[in-house]
Amino acid sequence: MPKQIHAYEVLRRPVVTEKSTMLSAQRKYVFEVAEASNKPQIKDAVQRAFNVTVEAVNTTMMRGRRRRGRSGRAVGPVPTWKKAIVTLKEGDTIEFFEGV
Repeated sequence: MPKQIHAYEVLRRPVVTEKSTMLSAQRKYVFEVAEASNKPQIKDAVQRAFNVTVEAVNTTMMRGRRRRGRSGRAVGPVPTWKKAIVTLKEGDTIEFFEGV
């Protein structure tokens, strides 16, 4: 059984990129989430935080890489993080992403 995480600790930040902005037209929203969270916890956290109905949650681990400096030498690592793509029910939107 996975360790229980409080619903408000699951969502770290919204991911706002060109691709995630295009996905919002398909009712899909992208978040960085806690690495220990699972799909039911993510679904519950989004429903509580934004008062919407979640149809599906897809997750992926974004692998860290090495950061490079100007001379091409490795400077330091970029950490690994977990990304969740949340699909909402028809008619629901998250106002936080509108107008971005």
